[in-house]
Amino acid sequence: MNNPRVGHFPPAKQSGLITHGIILLMLIGLSGFGFFNLTREQVGPAFVTNLLVALVAFALVPYFGYRAYALLRADYYIDRDSLAMLWGLRVEDIPLTDIEWVRPATDLTHPLALPRFRLPGAVLGTRRHPDLGLVEFIASSSKNIILIATSKRVFAISPENPTAMVQTFARAIELGSLTPAEYKSVYPSFIIAQAWESPAARFLWASGLLLNLGLIIWVGILIPSLPQIPFGFDEFGFPQEVVPSVQLILLPLVSMALYIVGITAGLYFYRWEKQRPLAFIVWVSSALSAVSFLLAVLFLVTTPI
Repeated sequence: MNNPRVGHFPPAKQSGLITHGIILLMLIGLSGFGFFNLTREQVGPAFVTNLLVALVAFALVPYFGYRAYALLRADYYIDRDSLAMLWGLRVEDIPLTDIEWVRPATDLTHPLALPRFRLPGAVLGTRRHPDLGLVEFIASSSKNIILIATSKRVFAISPENPTAMVQTFARAIELGSLTPAEYKSVYPSFIIAQAWESPAARFLWASGLLLNLGLIIWVGILIPSLPQIPFGFDEFGFPQEVVPSVQLILLPLVSMALYIVGITAGLYFYRWEKQRPLAFIVWVSSALSAVSFLLAVLFLVTTPI
């Protein structure tokens, strides 16, 4: 969208951000509770249960965190050349000449089926309609849905002011296009695929993953053979506190968490050519962080109690 914008029509965000915020707080609390209990349990069914709860809750945090970020950044734009839908890393920029019609979903003879898994602020996915074919939802609400038909597919969006958007679209069509626009469709997975083409990125990702998996396996072997380990040192390097060896599992878990955060942060910077060196710095740091945790485990298990 290179021309001056005729208008922008953001979706409703408040209820969605509140919902995702509550979910994130619950997941973070549940994950923290599970990890905390790991430090108090011996190896057994209770330990495995707390470990699974903590890992599953933590694994869902990036998913819902991205959903919240996508909603916060979400917007719909119209200018004299194209209509753009922005949703996190998802971008759909459609030339006005490719749009066949724009109308409210309430005009349909057959009701529009919504995505099966949806939350306030995240009505996303695809459904098939008997008259329209495949419909892709890029919306925050099931209310105020506007349908945008192109030759490829139909999009369902939810501007907060749908009437104004339809009127603005009609006005943009009347004004006519200033310059031919190109169709642009970008998915979040495109960033991952683009980064994967870099040999350096593949090496750093694989190195960090293998180091963390090796750390998890090593700690899993060490725990049954060590009754206790030092888990705190004074300013002179002498052990202060002796704890059950099961607490050693916290180190690979923290290391893996930092690795995942590092990969995600690096992908965020990788989107822009000028900031790609920052992405590689973050990925190198993730790999070095795993090495430091390996050394920390080695230091703990070789320190005399």
